[in-house]
Amino acid sequence: MRQTRLLPGKLPLPLLERLLNKYTSKKGGVIIGPGIGIDATVIKTTGDYLIAKTDPITFVAEDIGLYAIIINANDIAAMGGRPRWFLANILLPEKKTTYALVENVFSQLSKACKELSISFCGGHTEVTLGINRPIIIGQMLGEINKDDLITAGGAKAGDNIILTKGIAIEATSIIAREKEKMLLKRFSKRFIKRCKETIKNPGLSIYKEAIIVRKLGKVHAMHDPTEGGIATGLHELAIASGVGLLINKESIPVLQECKILCDYFGIDPLGVIASGALIIAVDQKDTENVIKGLRIKGIDASHIGNVTHKRKGIKIIEKGKIKRLSLFERDEITKVL
Repeated sequence: MRQTRLLPGKLPLPLLERLLNKYTSKKGGVIIGPGIGIDATVIKTTGDYLIAKTDPITFVAEDIGLYAIIINANDIAAMGGRPRWFLANILLPEKKTTYALVENVFSQLSKACKELSISFCGGHTEVTLGINRPIIIGQMLGEINKDDLITAGGAKAGDNIILTKGIAIEATSIIAREKEKMLLKRFSKRFIKRCKETIKNPGLSIYKEAIIVRKLGKVHAMHDPTEGGIATGLHELAIASGVGLLINKESIPVLQECKILCDYFGIDPLGVIASGALIIAVDQKDTENVIKGLRIKGIDASHIGNVTHKRKGIKIIEKGKIKRLSLFERDEITKVL
């Protein structure tokens, strides 16, 4: 077995695919098990399907409860489901944990759950040796009618790719929160506050658009990009669906705050953690109606590319030239934090 040291961030996709194929099970009522670009498990229960999801929150301490609920709920919503039950494994730093900190974390979790009608119904909490900030490992369970299920594996050649809101919403907020002192030397408090608030405006949750889009056209696949940014999210969707992609870089919406921070730190906005956006593969005849319908509901949406045959690869058009779309196995934000 190779002894190569892995860097922080996601596992390399080929390694992850091998491990999932070798060690995970699809028995016991599991309809959809783990896979590249498949971020939640689907379990057959009586009648509807149960969707199960787990994700840790490790980059931020401030508003960690809000992050934990939305990030986990997003993957349920991206499959067309309704998030229903949440369990939290809360790990707290040995030398920094106070009664006030614990109550604040629980309060955030409870508030975020109530806003999405989710039951915060269990978990585990402890003060943990060897960490310097709170960590929440969330477990979200949701439900969906079996006829409404959508995965990242359903994109078809000829589909169009739509992206909601813009890229690097989460990264913008994280960088502003974690590097505030440094940024105050260069930017105004007002600008930094605006960057922090991107988790609320335009927002990290993709639940609303995931529900709306189903009523607007024939949606074949959905995926919410997280670590590794929009570029890695697109790779994950293409791998899950067994297709190629041709993306137009100039059509990808980038928040102005994101562009400014990425330029300042010298990182690529295509490769920074991107929760808050939803990638949608839709029948090309429905593209205009989907975009128009989302915008009427106050959700920006853009046609950023097309689904092609797998043999054509995963490509991007940049300054009139077609080249391979970069894959960020290590999120660009790790260069900053």
